[in-house]
Amino acid sequence: MSVSSPLRALEPLNRPSVADTVFDELHSQIIRLELPPGTKMSEVEVAKALGVSRQPVRDAFYRLSKLGFLSIRPQRATLVSHISSAAVLQARFIRNAIEAETVRTACRVLTTEDFNGLDAVLDAQNKAVKAGDPVNFHELDDQFHKEICERAGLAFAWDIIRENKAHMDRVRFLSLAFASKDAFNDHIEVMEAIKSRDEERAMQRMRDHLSRIKDQIVRIRDGHGQYFENASDA
Repeated sequence: MSVSSPLRALEPLNRPSVADTVFDELHSQIIRLELPPGTKMSEVEVAKALGVSRQPVRDAFYRLSKLGFLSIRPQRATLVSHISSAAVLQARFIRNAIEAETVRTACRVLTTEDFNGLDAVLDAQNKAVKAGDPVNFHELDDQFHKEICERAGLAFAWDIIRENKAHMDRVRFLSLAFASKDAFNDHIEVMEAIKSRDEERAMQRMRDHLSRIKDQIVRIRDGHGQYFENASDA
């Protein structure tokens, strides 16, 4: 004889948890270099500053460490990690492999409705370029790549990319001081190739776009060497 469970289905949970909110805030500040590499992080101090208990901060710290943004060392200070050039290039390799195949699929399956949705993201990016707004541009950059994955039916691909691009994100953000227009033009070319159903051209344009970071990282490291791991630490 089965026993009925006292558990009931939950109502849809649309509000972010406190831990999610803390994570999002710290994630954004690290990406924007408001919390630069080497910054010491304290659960107690962050909890006090954000007006929350220590548990959601602890949860957020753990998630950030798994993404490569924080170095949590037992009995020692937790630090915002320095940028690893090797990790940036590894992330580029992963993104190249995944996103080239993603745009191939996008060429085959995206609809006019999908094109309109992506064009709206590009319109917003263009406004961010003209306004000199790197924060909004960076968010829209991620949105463009994420939506291609999702609209192609490959949302899991973006999950994999997100888990591997932490070090790359900060370099990309720093690059927007001189390369936002180039990034936007790359997106336009990728979009045009997808609309034309030209799989090979779409894949090559995406590879070209993601490969820009190989040159950018040299320029950024020259100007912001303090943000990077020392060669002996890499």
